[in-house]
Amino acid sequence: MLLLSCSTRLISCQELHPNSFAVLRNNNSLIKFATLLEKTNSMSFQTYLKNIQEKTGKSPSDFEALAAEKGFTENGEIKKSVKATEITNWLKEDFELGHGHATAIYAYLKGKRE
Repeated sequence: MLLLSCSTRLISCQELHPNSFAVLRNNNSLIKFATLLEKTNSMSFQTYLKNIQEKTGKSPSDFEALAAEKGFTENGEIKKSVKATEITNWLKEDFELGHGHATAIYAYLKGKRE
């Protein structure tokens, strides 16, 4: 989370895209600022995977094997007939992952590594 000070108020800007701008109103004037480096205001992909493993006890490769057992993947690739929501819903229900963490595992299954 990135905290910005405007006079005596602190304004919280959560999970802004690194190329986005936030606009804040302070005394009827607009303040525009570019967000800082991505790692200062959002978790990296590897951090998501680490947190998932700590929560579930399962590594990303464990999730690959489980996805294959569930019939979501074949030869290491997600089947064309499988929708992303099927996988993320499974991860949310069976492993109590939040949407962001379930999406990170889905991305891993799709081949993302960084």
